Amino acid sequence: MNKLAVVALGGNALLRGNQVGTIEEQEQNTTDTLENLIYLIKEGYNIVISHGNGPQVGNILMRNDAGEQMYGIPQMPLDICVADSQGGIGYMIERMLRNVLKKHGIEKEVCCLVTPVIVDQNDPAFKNPTKRVGKIYDKAQADALAKEKGWIFKEEVKDTGSGWRRVVPSPQPKGILNIKVIEQLVRQGIIVIASGGGGVPVYIDEEKNIRPAEAVIDKDLASSLMAAEIKADEFYILTDVPYVYLNYKKPDEKKLEHLNHADTLKYLEQGMFGEGNMAPKIRACLNFIERGGKKSVITEATKLEDKSFGTKITMEYEK
Repeated sequence: MNKLAVVALGGNALLRGNQVGTIEEQEQNTTDTLENLIYLIKEGYNIVISHGNGPQVGNILMRNDAGEQMYGIPQMPLDICVADSQGGIGYMIERMLRNVLKKHGIEKEVCCLVTPVIVDQNDPAFKNPTKRVGKIYDKAQADALAKEKGWIFKEEVKDTGSGWRRVVPSPQPKGILNIKVIEQLVRQGIIVIASGGGGVPVYIDEEKNIRPAEAVIDKDLASSLMAAEIKADEFYILTDVPYVYLNYKKPDEKKLEHLNHADTLKYLEQGMFGEGNMAPKIRACLNFIERGGKKSVITEATKLEDKSFGTKITMEYEK
C-alpha cells in the first residue's frame, strides 16, 4: 500500500508578504509550491493538500464591509466567507496542480472539497476571541460596528499606525464532517484538497443539526486532525523556514533537525517556540504523532525533496 501524507501549505505558499495579492501572483506562487510536491508523488505517496487562507479571507471580509457601506449589500457571516475562500483557493490549487502534473507526464485525478470542521460550541475560545480578521478601523468605526453587529474589537498597533480590528474565536477542531469521503478518495490515488483555512467552522446542536460558528480554526491543527483521522503515515507543514530553531534569530540560535515527543514537549512548555508563529505548528505536529502518526515534518517548500532539510518530529528519536 502506498504511503499517505497530508501536506499543509502555509500562507506564503500562495501569497508572499511583499505582494499585493493579484490572481497572477497567487497562481505563480501556487505553481512554484506545487512543483515541490512532485517529489512525493513520484515517490509513490498518496497525498491530501490543505492550505491557509488568512490574506484571502481577510480580503473577502473587507469586500463585504465595502459592499455594505457603499451599496447596502448585506454582509455574509464568517462561515460563508471561509467556505468562499476554500472554494476559490482550492479551485486555484486544483487547476495549477493539474497543469504541473501534465508538465511532468503524471496522470492523476485531483479533487477539491469544501470541508466543514466541527467545533464544540462550549469551547472556552468562544468567550475569549483572539483571532484577528478583516480590516483595521478607527475607534469610532469600531464602536459603531460593535454596537450594531455585536462584533468584538481589539486594538492593533503596526508600524503604519494603530487602529481597532475585529477578533473572533479560534476553537479547537473536534471532527471533520466529510472525513470518510476524503479517505476513500485518497486511498484510490486521487489527490485531495481539503480542510483549507482550517475548515468551515460548524457545531452540532441539541437536535443534531449542523449550525455555523462565527470562528476561525487554526489551519495546522485542523490539518493534523485530518491526517490522524485518515491514518496518514506522515504530516508535512510547509512554511517559510527550512527548520525549527531554538532561540530563533538570536546569537545562540540552534537548528533542530530531529526531535522526539518528550523533547519537543519540553521546549514547547519552556516557551522556546513563538506563540504567534511556530508554537501552533509544533502543537499540530505533536497531536499527529500522539494519535498514531509516524512522522511530522516542518520545512520550507523548496527543501522538501532534499531530506537533509526539515525538522522531523517522531515519538522516539529515529535510529
